[in-house]
Amino acid sequence: MRKGINVLLVVLLVLGIGGLAFAQVANPEWWQKAAEPYKGVVIKGISESTPPSKAMVEVAAPEFEKLTGIKVQFEVTSWDEMYNKSIQDLQSGAGIYDFIYVEQDIIYAYLDQGWLTNLTPFIQNSAITEPNFDLDDFTSFINYFKDAEGNIFAIPFEAFLKSYIYRKDLFEDPEIQKAFKEKYGYDLAVPTNWDQYTDIAKFFTEYGKEKGIELYGHVAQAKTHPCVAYEMCESIWPAWGIYNWGINLETMRASVDKGGTLNSEQAKKAFKWYVDMLQYAPPGVRTYTWDETAAVFGAGKIAQGLIYLENLGWLATDPTRSAVIGKIGVALPPTAPGVLEEAKAGKGYIGYYDGGALGIPHSAKNKEAAWLFIQWCARKEWQAEFAKLATRVVRKSTFDDPLIKELDPKMGGYFTLLKEQGHLFAGAPPLPMHRPLNEIYLKWISKAVAGEISPEEALDNLAQEVDQLMEELGY
Repeated sequence: MRKGINVLLVVLLVLGIGGLAFAQVANPEWWQKAAEPYKGVVIKGISESTPPSKAMVEVAAPEFEKLTGIKVQFEVTSWDEMYNKSIQDLQSGAGIYDFIYVEQDIIYAYLDQGWLTNLTPFIQNSAITEPNFDLDDFTSFINYFKDAEGNIFAIPFEAFLKSYIYRKDLFEDPEIQKAFKEKYGYDLAVPTNWDQYTDIAKFFTEYGKEKGIELYGHVAQAKTHPCVAYEMCESIWPAWGIYNWGINLETMRASVDKGGTLNSEQAKKAFKWYVDMLQYAPPGVRTYTWDETAAVFGAGKIAQGLIYLENLGWLATDPTRSAVIGKIGVALPPTAPGVLEEAKAGKGYIGYYDGGALGIPHSAKNKEAAWLFIQWCARKEWQAEFAKLATRVVRKSTFDDPLIKELDPKMGGYFTLLKEQGHLFAGAPPLPMHRPLNEIYLKWISKAVAGEISPEEALDNLAQEVDQLMEELGY
């Protein structure tokens, strides 16, 4: 999960992207006719302050208003405020918002409460669904917004991986390559396992000290904040072979003696590694959330790490914020033995497939008008420019767009990675009790990261409390 990313949208003129002219809108007459009954209606929405959300606010919404006459009030704010306002509206049924941001990992809680409108009947209504909507063109990420019967409750607008990113200029430097091989006896290259990653982390941290420069071989989002729990659950543990937060989804228990893996030897080994590795990150790593990990990499201080790759847009193109333009490489994260093979066989996954969608609250007052706007943001003809603005892809056809193919090398081959290997990553497991679980994980993970208890003791306590929560909830 990535929350609270308060980044500025790259200036549209810098990227060469302005408003979308009506001539570029497929079937503008259809949009005007479909919107006619709702002309003058004001729809209200809320989302997190992320590059994709800002692209919708600053580019998509104004053009939608011009073409349809439907007014859009789109609030973009911090994750905490967005979440709290959305939940209050959903719980009360006040109908303040006509569309809301639905992050992938929270959808199961919303479905459990019946808080979202089933969009399948809307999709089947030709009067309000654009002929070129093409549901089959969406990537597999849309499956995370369906219920058990296959009904769709939100339409993705952002989707990205959290994966391995590294400094190509450092890895390809002949002097550095020679020094690394002399020390470790093998060639410096993108690590495929955690032992190699550890060697590289040590090497570059020591290299930075020797050269008297700020350079570190590792980075983490280790603040006492939900981010550190998410990093373990959704990035580190899966790459070590611990899936679904260590919870057995059949028994709904986390302890080894009850079918789970949360306090298994492998989970403890991975967590101990995570805590130990903080010594190779910048001194302030225990104050880092997802924001700071990207910022410190952009400042040129990190040789490698796992980062939410929605940040690639500005890291690769914005000279006012990034010191690593043209120096970025992207690859799959390192994995423990057998993990990659399990992912390829569909029996596991190697990392987190993050993102969000727009859904319509059950109590919304302008559902049809909101549905038109949600479709507008998902139009095929805008997706390549949308991806350039915000490093996100939710439609298969977007990968073949010339604009994306031109941009791909500047992004370290990220779009190719997403297209060809995105299926190896996964969203959060279907756990309706997601939020209370995160609070329990945060408590015990933070204690170990702070050095208050050992990682092993933390996981024994954590697994026990997860089992207790499941029992209290009736599982």
